[in-house]
Amino acid sequence: MGKINRLDEHLSNMIAAGEVVERPMGIVKELVENCIDAHAKNVEIQILQGGIDTITIIDDGDGMDAQDATLAFERHATSKLKEVNDLWNIHTMGFRGEALPSIASVSHVLLRTNNGIDSTEVEINYGKLMSAKPCGTPRGTMIEVKNLFQKTPARFKHLKSPQYEFSLISDVVQKFALSHPEIGFNLSHDGRTIFKTRGNGSLLEVLMQIYGRDTAKTAIQLDGSDNDYKISGYAMQPQFNRATKYYMLMYINGRMIRNYHLQKAIMDAYSHYLPKERYPIVVMNMEMDAQLVDVNVHPSKWEIRLSKEKQLEKLVYETISEALKNQLQVPEVKKSELKKEKVEIQEFDFTYEREEPVKKLHDDINDSFVHPQNNPEPIIEDIPLPAPKEIKKEKPVITYPQKSYPTGVRETFVKEKDIKYQTSKKVEPVKEEKKTEPIQKEPVTPKPEKKIEEVKEPEVIVEPPKQEEVKPVLEPVLAKNPSLPQLQVIGQFHNCYIIAQGEKGLYIIDQHAAQERYHYEIIRKQILEGVKDTQPLLLPITIESSISAVSQVDTINAMLEQLGIHLDVFGNNTFIVRELPVWMKDTEEEAFIRDMIDYFEQDNETGIDKLRKHAIATMACHSSIRFHRTLTMEEMKQVIADLGKCEQPFHCPHGRPTLICLSDNDLIKEFERG
Repeated sequence: MGKINRLDEHLSNMIAAGEVVERPMGIVKELVENCIDAHAKNVEIQILQGGIDTITIIDDGDGMDAQDATLAFERHATSKLKEVNDLWNIHTMGFRGEALPSIASVSHVLLRTNNGIDSTEVEINYGKLMSAKPCGTPRGTMIEVKNLFQKTPARFKHLKSPQYEFSLISDVVQKFALSHPEIGFNLSHDGRTIFKTRGNGSLLEVLMQIYGRDTAKTAIQLDGSDNDYKISGYAMQPQFNRATKYYMLMYINGRMIRNYHLQKAIMDAYSHYLPKERYPIVVMNMEMDAQLVDVNVHPSKWEIRLSKEKQLEKLVYETISEALKNQLQVPEVKKSELKKEKVEIQEFDFTYEREEPVKKLHDDINDSFVHPQNNPEPIIEDIPLPAPKEIKKEKPVITYPQKSYPTGVRETFVKEKDIKYQTSKKVEPVKEEKKTEPIQKEPVTPKPEKKIEEVKEPEVIVEPPKQEEVKPVLEPVLAKNPSLPQLQVIGQFHNCYIIAQGEKGLYIIDQHAAQERYHYEIIRKQILEGVKDTQPLLLPITIESSISAVSQVDTINAMLEQLGIHLDVFGNNTFIVRELPVWMKDTEEEAFIRDMIDYFEQDNETGIDKLRKHAIATMACHSSIRFHRTLTMEEMKQVIADLGKCEQPFHCPHGRPTLICLSDNDLIKEFERG
């Protein structure tokens, strides 16, 4: 007897399910594709417990008759293909005939369908047909998938939390909405509507719902074509970028795909407009003859093969480059960033009656509090002075704006014109009364001048500092870390590198990398020691994100709360932050938190420790000295001193070196003095 056995149909379906139905997201993808092929105008997706409990999909498409409703659950039964040539000319989303039997083999499925003539209900329990009978149901199809993988424990244990599984479902539904804006999608989770589109054919409206109003209103329309391909869609302005590459969405004839070479063409077109390790947001549909693309590569239908791939890559690059060149906009500062809160300043309010000169003085005092910049120097008004005898009893007080001067150098604060101004102001009222005898007997004018001279003399008699005291001296910066040499700062090169000399030769320090290393260790130490001092925000920060991220807010907070950051859900796709750690005051808070959310969505299968390390490194980078910034000698010494306090001072958190050394021996060889 031979060793080869023919597998029964149920076992074949179970094997196929391993490729088609990896998790609830795969089921939703396959069933929604069937809705699109059935010409549905509205698709409703109801999810319970992340799809692990129940997935219900309702459409208003063509529906099926009683015979097709039962036949659809048999393997390789499909209405999309009839002969071999149809396989090379596919215009539908599905074509393999494996989705429904594979899904039915690992779950409990209930199907109700109506094609306008017949209404049928079919029930299948883990591959076994339970019933097929007439029923009452609206035009279209309803399919319910329950208890997924309950009888396949090896597959069930690999499912993650309901929040994570739903995040994948929401992501794929949004991709369908972007590829088919003419279809209305309604996604709900545990009875709450999460995402909904109107299906009016406006791609910009869907973009606004997913990425926000500011991003969508400046989107650049793509329009390119050649003899074989036609490109349409939108590319976002470079200032709206992301930390991961998963926001470049590509479709071929309305089918969502993954293709590294086309993705690289998009990144090359944006390379002149984006900083390193930032990625654009692009939604691009490529239309072509179905015979130029092979979608029969993998059962999941994410992978494809193109007949003229290089030609399409060139067209993608040229189309996006031309669009950016012609429609690039200068980034606008948000009004909220420029808006200043008006602070009400209480003014002096006197209830008693005042003389006109005194009233004017009070008004000027009030004005000096409201507009202090209008009064940089002291002003003495022409107010009648008291009797001359009273002037002798009070010493005139002269105040001037404070000014900082170098240590050891004193300068006079009294300018000659100020003395004349003050003297004239005080003497003038007295001159009007010179007719009276008391004033002739006791002249008042010389006394104020004499007192002013007494104030001036000690300020003027100051010896200038000696030249030897200003002479620069190269002092070694002592490092606490014994592995780091003692360095003497020489200067700065190209406003990027600090030049210093040490025992072994010439040292070049990357000012940004050095500061980044120091801040990284400071923040890490504070976090590990449990220091989470936070500062409430006067104006909370709102961050628009994806529905998949919002659905995993608890998991994201488990990572961010170790940094002292907590996110609250504000709507279906928005987070709100009400307080931040005090050490984030020098960072771009919104950009930092957005990056952390993006990295979490990219690496959500990685440990929290790895994400936390990346978060601290990003925070340290944002708060460090940048390239092309001029530093004073003291600032350069401080950078080196901070580097010497580090446990590991030789590399930044991203692995780049903080300093390099050009040894004396190398210099001698280069100058041929050896």
